[in-house]
Amino acid sequence: MRARIALAARRAGRDPLGVRLLAVSKQQPVEAIAAAADAGQREFGENYVHEGIAKIEALRDRPLTWHFIGQLQSNKTREVAESFQWVHTVDRARVATRLDAQRPHYAGPLDVLLQVRLGDEPGKGGAPPDELPQLAEFVAGLPRLRLRGLMCLPPPAPDEAAQRAPFARLRRLLEDLNARGHRLDTLSMGMSADLEAAVLEGATLVRIGTAVFGPRD
Repeated sequence: MRARIALAARRAGRDPLGVRLLAVSKQQPVEAIAAAADAGQREFGENYVHEGIAKIEALRDRPLTWHFIGQLQSNKTREVAESFQWVHTVDRARVATRLDAQRPHYAGPLDVLLQVRLGDEPGKGGAPPDELPQLAEFVAGLPRLRLRGLMCLPPPAPDEAAQRAPFARLRRLLEDLNARGHRLDTLSMGMSADLEAAVLEGATLVRIGTAVFGPRD
């Protein structure tokens, strides 16, 4: 996977070191995550709060960074704020407020991304693009959170050109926020099937599961 990422980065004229691999470890056993860590992987993404926390506890002796990438319910914010270093799916002020209030002071600020809903997809999380400036301003003002960038999860597309369109839009939204005075540095976009399109449009973090671990049970 790192070779594939590096090839895509070179196509884009980018330094491969500017694209990080986030191994999506949901529904994978602790032993598989430990094996990936032994091979040099340091960042892991979990979709389910209790499953993720159990893995964090089991691997606490390793220098790993844990990202929460699932839909975040208000009644789960305390557990996420206490255990994870990153949250990718902040899409409303209420969730951000709870994460900020519940982040332990000894843990340092929680790195957060705003999830953006780029299409008409009922049931999918994410803030509408026209609400981003106000939401970003609000989150940036919370002392226990550190706003780092944007995340999206577009629907599957048939070819690279179609895949690139939503990623290009997310990049432009991040550029617009930076033009407003933010200093965002992270675009979480791209998975196994479309990582090349994401890297070509500026992804700094690609979320890869099956291609790293193999099929889930």
